[in-house]
Amino acid sequence: MLRSIRLLHRGSSMEATSSPPRPLLTSMVKNGILILVFYGFSITLTFCNKKYITMYPYPLSMTICHLLVKFCLAWLLRSLLQWWRQTPRPELPWRPYIKRVALTGVAGSLDIGLSNWSFEFISISLYTMTKSSAVVFILLFAIVFRIEERRWSLIAVVLLISTGLLLFTYKSTQFHTGGFLLVLLASFVSGARWTAAQVATQRAELGLANPVDMIYHVQPWMILALLPLAVVFEGVEVGTTANAFRADSAEAALRTLGALTGGALLAFGLEFSEYLLIHHTSSLTLSVSGIFKEICTIYLASQIHSDPITVVNWIGMFTCLSGIGLHCVLKFGRQARLEIRSARTITSLAKVVGYLAILLIIANLATWHHLVVRTICDYII
Repeated sequence: MLRSIRLLHRGSSMEATSSPPRPLLTSMVKNGILILVFYGFSITLTFCNKKYITMYPYPLSMTICHLLVKFCLAWLLRSLLQWWRQTPRPELPWRPYIKRVALTGVAGSLDIGLSNWSFEFISISLYTMTKSSAVVFILLFAIVFRIEERRWSLIAVVLLISTGLLLFTYKSTQFHTGGFLLVLLASFVSGARWTAAQVATQRAELGLANPVDMIYHVQPWMILALLPLAVVFEGVEVGTTANAFRADSAEAALRTLGALTGGALLAFGLEFSEYLLIHHTSSLTLSVSGIFKEICTIYLASQIHSDPITVVNWIGMFTCLSGIGLHCVLKFGRQARLEIRSARTITSLAKVVGYLAILLIIANLATWHHLVVRTICDYII
């Protein structure tokens, strides 16, 4: 009798330890909400920044304003969390702060600054597809940092995305060499940015898993890296323009301040949602959701700004997206092979199917989001 009770207790304890920590449905709903938040912030900020540039044509200075607001918001949230939990927030010493965070901050400032700068010259469609090439550079930097192994499949992914990028920009009616190079350079530094950020957030001793702490530590490096460029290229014009310090009226000054603050809040939400999505899911989910985001962005650009897209450009877009999709499939295949050993493949497949279903719903909301984006832009501007 005692032996039966012991066996029953042992069996129940084994079931408790082997059961998943969260129900599958709860996990899918939570991650679906995170994808929706990331989707909304990313596309809304893209269109709003495009419109901000028309009224405040100083993208580097605008980006610095966004960085300052994000740093203040992160500091405020950290203070509230410290007061609420009665535990101190992580503060990095100078050596790990320089060694582990500096690259993320410098690359991030160039990524955002160059991306905003390109809006002066190119359309949203061309910007979106060119910026999607960042996955190529992320793969390259992941190999350099030894996060990914060198494989022939990675070469196939790079070739597909590169070919698609060339076809999409072929004989584009709104192609601008300078703007295209700005976005391409932004994609390059974006690869360094997110690879370094992954390394930093995965080190438990740094304590930067919380997005608020990561944003707080990264923003000073971003400001220091971008400030010299803003002074050299825009310093005199910003100091003498009627859109800033020499505004004709208080209403004009408040209008500019409101636009900059609104963009900064959207930028904070986007960066927070990116770190949060990566923390709770994986790069696979972020990549798959990114594919649908690019399609929705291009669709909205054709509806709002009437960006012309030729048949060759469409072929290039689908070739580029095929390369990104191949990368996602290969990454899932590696994860599935690892999970077969622990008999969790069915759960993983169910999660991926659920994510794809959620993303299809997101794609069908593009028309509704078109109206929301236009309303937000008109209200802020």
